[in-house]
Formats: sequence, structure tokens, C-alpha cells
Amino acid sequence: LRDAAVSAGADLRTGTSLVGLIKESSGRVIGADLRSQNGDITRVYANIVIGADGRQSSVANEVGAKTIVTAPTSSATVYTYVNGLPNEGYRWYYGDGIAAGLIPTTDGMHCLFTSCAQDAFRARFKDPFAGAMDFLAKWEPRIAADLTVRGPAERMRRFPGAPGHIRECAGPGWALVGDAGYFKDPATAHGITDAFLDANRLAHALLVKPGDASGNQVARDWIAPTLFELTHKIASLDWNFDQLKALHMELNLCIKAEQQALMPTPIAHAA
Repeated sequence: LRDAAVSAGADLRTGTSLVGLIKESSGRVIGADLRSQNGDITRVYANIVIGADGRQSSVANEVGAKTIVTAPTSSATVYTYVNGLPNEGYRWYYGDGIAAGLIPTTDGMHCLFTSCAQDAFRARFKDPFAGAMDFLAKWEPRIAADLTVRGPAERMRRFPGAPGHIRECAGPGWALVGDAGYFKDPATAHGITDAFLDANRLAHALLVKPGDASGNQVARDWIAPTLFELTHKIASLDWNFDQLKALHMELNLCIKAEQQALMPTPIAHAA
């Protein structure tokens, strides 16, 4: 992504932090003050300033982006990457108050995640990898035994959970993408997809109206609230298996609708 952006003409500056936004008297954002790694501050002007700075977005705070809806998270997660598994597609596992998954990714690796209720997090994951293997062994004892011997390819990462939100993602001279505008529990593993979709929608909105990102929010909010609600119902771990099946069928339909929205709109020609 980094290399593609640079090849397309982006000016990449790593280790750069936001000091503050520059605004006109009307409140429109027209640029930003940025601090480099050595402490120098540079003022940059732009027709649009995009905050892709995560769920605790400084840009969202600076522009006063309103929160449209929130949801308490009901799951806590540990995850890592593991080697040596055949790629059999996505594997999802659900039990009484627990969930897990193996997601194929690059270089022959799989992302392994396991989740439980927040109040059980400390007890279940004192040793994160051992706790994850205890979970996985309920469904895949051979894989769990093999991974216990070989260990993870990277250190385990912990996410104790955080409230989900949908924020305003467009305003005069600014836009938010990814978790900055729309963060939901990782239970449906849709966060990176959301980020790509946001980038796609925003690019199209700015092509239609340069400097005006309002079309991005309209397009996002056609799908986002439904996905948000379904995700947090699944993340609650408060369901029986018939209810879980119904939730995933709704999720499947929602994602298909999201994919359909990306299809080019046919152009009508007068006879």
C-alpha cells in the first residue's frame, strides 16, 4: 500500500504527527500543522484533510465530529499469526461464551484469534497463547497440539475491547476513513475491508465534487448501521446457535449488498 501510494505520486512522511488543523473563519478545514520526527513543524494546506488515524482519531476530535451511534463491546480478543496450516479458507469456531477463527493471509500464514467476554479476559488469557490453544483445542485438537509445539510466528497481541462507534465522517474540508469514522468489534473481521471501502467511497465522492466529501458519508451510511448492529450482536456472545446462524445469514446478505454497491453504475443511453 505504501509503495503503491508513492508510485501514484503521494508524498510519504513517516514518523509525522498532527499538531493541529488550520481552519478558515467559517470553520472550514484548509490544512494541518505537522510535527516531524526531529520536532520541526510544517504547515501544509489542502483542499481536503483526511483523518485515517484510528478509533481515537485526533482529526475527529479537532473537527468535533459527532457520534451518530455507539455500542458497548462485549468481547475481548487475543490474536497472532501462525505458520504451517493448509489453506482451507476461513475457519470460524463458536462455543459457550467463546469464539475463535483462523484466517488465511500472506506468506502462507494464518491469523489466529480467540475471543471471550471482557469480564473473563484476565482469567482466560493469563498466558495468551496457552489460553488461545485451550480455546482452539475444543474444535481442532490436532492443530492446537501442533501449534503448541511450534509456537506463534509473532508475539500475541491483546485487545481487551473498546466501545464501537459510527461518527460523522465528512464536513467542510475534512473526512474520516477507517476506524476514525467507523469502529466496530473485530468479531466479524471486517475492519480492514471497511478501511478499503471507505477509501474507495471517498475517492469517488471527491471525483464527483472535489473538496466535498459529503457523498462519502451518504454511501457509507447506507450499509454501516446494519453491519454495526449485526457485528455487536455477534460480539456479545449472548446467543444460541440458531440465533447465531440467523445473524450470520443477515451478515452475509449485508456484505453482498455492500459488494453490489461497488459495481459500476450502468450508463443509460437515449434511443
